[in-house]
Amino acid sequence: MTDITSGSTGNFDANASDDADRLRREHVNGLLVNVANGDEKAFDELYRATSPRIFGVIVRMIHDRGEAEDILQEVFAAVWRRADTFDMTRGSAITWLITLARNRTIDRMRQHREETFGENDAPEIADESPTPAVAAESSEERRRLEHCLDRLEPQQKSAVREAFFTGATYSELAQRLAVPLGTMKSWIRRSLMQLKTCLEQ
Repeated sequence: MTDITSGSTGNFDANASDDADRLRREHVNGLLVNVANGDEKAFDELYRATSPRIFGVIVRMIHDRGEAEDILQEVFAAVWRRADTFDMTRGSAITWLITLARNRTIDRMRQHREETFGENDAPEIADESPTPAVAAESSEERRRLEHCLDRLEPQQKSAVREAFFTGATYSELAQRLAVPLGTMKSWIRRSLMQLKTCLEQ
C-alpha cells in the first residue's frame, strides 16, 4: 500500500514538472508572438525571462563575458525586428532564440577571424587545408558516426539529432515526440551509450 502511494506521488511530481515546463514554453511563445505585434511590455518580459539562458549559450561559445553581453544586446535587437518570422509550428520560441543567438555569435567569431587574418597576411599563413589523408580520415569518421546513428531506433535517432543540432531541451523533445520527459532522458542516455560502444568497435 505504501509503495503504491509513493509511486503515485512520484508520477504526480513528474506530471507537475511537465505541466510547468509546458506552461513556461507556451508563455514564452505567447510573449514572442506579442513582440511581433509591437508590444514593448511583452518584449521587456521576454528579455527578463530568456536572456539568462541565451547569455549562457553565447558565453559558452565565445568565452568572453564582455563580448557576450554585446552579442546578447544585438540578438534582442534582432528579436525586436524579426519576431514576426517566428513560426510556432516549427519549434518553440526558446529554440528560435537560441538559434538566433548561435548564428549571431558564429558571425562575430568569423568576423574576428577575418580581422585577425587580413588579406595582407594571407600569403604568410600556412595552408590549413586538410591533407588528402586527413580529409579521408575525417570523412571516414563521419561515415562511421552516420552508420552508428542509423543503428538507433528511428525516434531515438531523431531525438539525438535534434538535441545536438538544434539545441532543443529534453522537455522540448519530449513535447515534440509526445513522450514523457523521463522516457526522453532515458532515450538520450541509452542512445549516447550505444553510439559510444558502436564507435569504439
